[in-house]
Formats: sequence, C-alpha cells, structure tokens
Amino acid sequence: MAGYWLVRASAAKDTEAQQEYSKRWQPIAKKFQAQVIAGRDRHQQCEGEPSERVLVVKFPSYDLAVQCYESAEYQEAAKYAQQAYDRELVIVEGVAE
Repeated sequence: MAGYWLVRASAAKDTEAQQEYSKRWQPIAKKFQAQVIAGRDRHQQCEGEPSERVLVVKFPSYDLAVQCYESAEYQEAAKYAQQAYDRELVIVEGVAE
C-alpha cells in the first residue's frame, strides 16, 4: 500500500526559509521516492479552516512515508518548513495507482 503525506499550510511567511526547505527537500524526495501528486494547482476549501497551500505527496509505501518524516535529514529540513509556514502534516496509507 502506498503512503501519502497530506500537507496543509499557510502562505509563506519567510521566503528565505521556504527556499532553504525546498533546496533540502529535493534530495530527500529522491532518496525516499516521494512525488508531489496534487496541490501545485487549484484547490477549493469546502470544510474546516482555509489553507493557502494543500499538497499530496506520494511514497511507494506507508512505511517509507513514515521513515522519510522521521529521518534525520527530513527533521533538519522540517525546521525550515515550520519557520516558512504554519502547517499541518498527516501521513496516511492508501491504494497505489
């Protein structure tokens, strides 16, 4: 079963931190085979608090999605994401395409 990160975030409040996170995310995504599959385009908030950014990141497995989040390199990168955005991240298991 595939693993997914569901990420809701505010607009960037620190562009330097946003750029640093993006730079650090690229090799991490490659290492853990992560792919952003939704959220680069439009979204419509139907319920709950509105978010400026909503992303769905797909991993080959749920375990790999968890390993990525818990990895030392992601935890270091996440400091920049948390500085750049107010955000929520949930890891879910789902059917692979």
